[in-house]
Amino acid sequence: MTIKVTFPDGATRDYPHGITGTTIVESVSNSLAKKTVAMRWNGVLSDLSDAPEDDGKIEFVTRDSDSNDVLELIRHDAAHVLAEAVQELWPATQVTIGPVIGNGFYYDFKRDEPFSEEDFPIIEKKMAEIIDRGAAFTKEIWTRDQAKDFFGTRGENFKVELINAIPVDQSLKMYKQGQWIDLCRGPHMRSVKDVGMAFKLTKVAGAYWRGDSNNPVLSRIYGTAFATKDELDAYLYMVEEAEKRDHRKIGQEMDLYHFQSEAQGSVFWHPKGYVLFHQIEAYIRRRLDTAGYQEVKTPQLMSSKFWEQSGHWGKYRENMFVVPDEVPGIDDEAPVLSGKSDLMALKPMNCPAHVQIFNQGIKSYRDLPLRMAEFGCCHRNEAHGALHGLMRVRQMTQDDAHIFCHEDQIQSETEHFVHLLYSVYGHMGFDNVVIKLATRPEKFGGTIERWDAAEKALSDALRATGYDFEIAEGEGAFYAPKLEFHLKDAIGRSWQVGTLQLDYVLPERLGATYVAEDGSRQYVVMLHRAILGSFERFIGMLIENYAGHMPMWLAPTQVVVATIVSEADSYAQKLVDQLKAAGVRAELDARNEKINYKVREHSVGKIPLMFVVGKREAEDGTVSIRRLGTEGQKIEPFMDALVALMVEATPPDLKDKAA
Repeated sequence: MTIKVTFPDGATRDYPHGITGTTIVESVSNSLAKKTVAMRWNGVLSDLSDAPEDDGKIEFVTRDSDSNDVLELIRHDAAHVLAEAVQELWPATQVTIGPVIGNGFYYDFKRDEPFSEEDFPIIEKKMAEIIDRGAAFTKEIWTRDQAKDFFGTRGENFKVELINAIPVDQSLKMYKQGQWIDLCRGPHMRSVKDVGMAFKLTKVAGAYWRGDSNNPVLSRIYGTAFATKDELDAYLYMVEEAEKRDHRKIGQEMDLYHFQSEAQGSVFWHPKGYVLFHQIEAYIRRRLDTAGYQEVKTPQLMSSKFWEQSGHWGKYRENMFVVPDEVPGIDDEAPVLSGKSDLMALKPMNCPAHVQIFNQGIKSYRDLPLRMAEFGCCHRNEAHGALHGLMRVRQMTQDDAHIFCHEDQIQSETEHFVHLLYSVYGHMGFDNVVIKLATRPEKFGGTIERWDAAEKALSDALRATGYDFEIAEGEGAFYAPKLEFHLKDAIGRSWQVGTLQLDYVLPERLGATYVAEDGSRQYVVMLHRAILGSFERFIGMLIENYAGHMPMWLAPTQVVVATIVSEADSYAQKLVDQLKAAGVRAELDARNEKINYKVREHSVGKIPLMFVVGKREAEDGTVSIRRLGTEGQKIEPFMDALVALMVEATPPDLKDKAA
C-alpha cells in the first residue's frame, strides 16, 4: 500500500504507507534533510516524525527559512526548554502552560517563592546546558487516565486540571525531551538543539491561573528567541530603544498630557499637547479640503435603534457605552435609574451618523462621489487592563471619512485615497508602508456573493494603484473587507494605522440609495476610510518615532529665547514678540538661572531651537542659535534666523503648494 506525495514544485512520488516526513526529506536530499526541522502536510504544520495516512502535499520547514513557521517552532520549543530548566533547578515547581506570543513566549509556574529577574542568569545557563545535550523531541499518545496518573503522582495539579478540560474525543499528546515530559499539542522541531542559543529571558510578572482572579497567582516568565544571534540583538536593541522612546515618559517630560483614574482611558491634553493635536488636525483638514471632502459634525449620543439597524448593536455592543434615555432620579431613597427607559449609546464610530446625513434629501448619480469627513470624537468601552497611554484609549478623535459612490467609481476613489494617504504619510516622516487586504471573517454581515464582489472590487482597485499588497485572510470587519496600511517607524516596529473598507452591507441596512442614470433606485457603495486613524494613537506613535524630537512644523514650542544676563531681557522680549507676530510658536526664558541649566531643561522638554541672547547679542541685533541634538552654536543676525525658522516651520503641504 502506498501514498502519493506532492512536492511544492508539483512533482509527485509514491512512498510506502507509514513512511515519516523524516524519511521523505532524506529521500529528496541529505543536505535538505539536515536543515529541515518540521513539515507542512496538506497545509498543517506537523512534526517531521509524523507518518501521513493518505495522499497529500508536503512542504519542508527549514531552520534557515526565515519563515513565521520556524520562528514559532523555535519559540515554542524554547518555552519547553525553559520549563525543563526551571524544574531541574527547583524540582518542587509546578509547570502549567507556555504558549508562543507576539514577540516571544512565556511559561507560567507555581512556586512558593515567586521568581525575579535575578534568577534569569542561572535559568539561562541551565537552558543553554539543556540545548547542548541535544535531546530529541519524541511524541507519544497517552490515555487520559495514564496522563492524569502521571501528573497526579508528581503533584502537577494544574496539568491534571488541563487534562480534565480537554474534550474527551481529543487524543492527548505527550512530548519528551530526554527525561523531561510535557503535555502539548505540538508540533516540535527534531530536538532541543534546533532551538539554538539566540534566546533571552526578558521579564517576570504575576498571572492568575487561567486568567481568573479567584485562582492562584503564578509566576510568569517571559522570553524571546530567534533563529540567529544577529536577529536577537536587533530585537533587544529595538526593545531598549522603545523603552527610551516610550511616549508616556516623553509626553510627561514635554508636558503634553496626562491621565488619571477618574477618567480611565481619556486624555487630559495640556496646552502644549493640544498645540500638537491642533497642528495635525489643521494639516489633515487642509488636505481633505483640497481633496474634495465636505466636513460635517454628528451627535455623540444616538438612539440604540441606529446601532441595531447598522448591526453594531449585536456585534459590537460590549465595546459601547450604553446610556438610558431618562432623567436620573434625585431622591436618595429611590433608584437613580428606573431601568425602563429606551437605550442610547455614545458613538464608537461615525458611519451610521454619516448615513443619516446622506439620507437627507434625494441623491442623484450626479452627486456622487460624495466625500464626507468628520473629526469625530468616539468612545469605546475598552477594559481597564487593556488601556495603554495614548495607544489604547476609551475616548478618541479620528480623521474619519466616508465616500458614497457607485460601482464604477470604486477604482478611481480607491486610487484617489491611496495616493492621498501615501502623501500624508510622507509628510509625517513615514516612507515604509505595507498594505494588507483583510478578507471575510467567520462572522460577517451580508451574503457571501456580496463579500466576494466587494473583495474583488477592492483588490482590482488596489492593483490599479500600482502598490503591492498582502492578503490578511479572515481579518475583515464584520460588514466589509478592508485595506490596512501598516507603517514602520524609526526602530523597525510596525503599526497598523490607515484603513479603507468597501461596504455594500451598511447602505442596504440603513436605506442609503441614489437615483441612477436610468431613473432606478440603487444602493450606494460606501467606503469607510481613515489615514491617521485615532489622533491619540498617531500622536503617541509620532512621539516614539521621533523620540520626542518633533519636526519643526509640529513642535508645540518651536523656539525658546533664553537670556544670559538680565540686561538682555527687554531685547529677548522684543524678539519673542516678533517671532509670534510671524506665526512662530515662541517662548521667553528670562529666569535668573545659569544658561547651562536652561539649555538642559529645554533639551529634556525637546524644544528644537534656542535663541540665546546676552549683552553682546542685544547690542549687535544677533542671536546665538542652539539646535536640539547637536553640539555647539552659531551666531546670526536675528532677521536671518527668523526667516530661516519661518521656512523650516512651514507645514509640508503648504511648502508643496508654494513650490
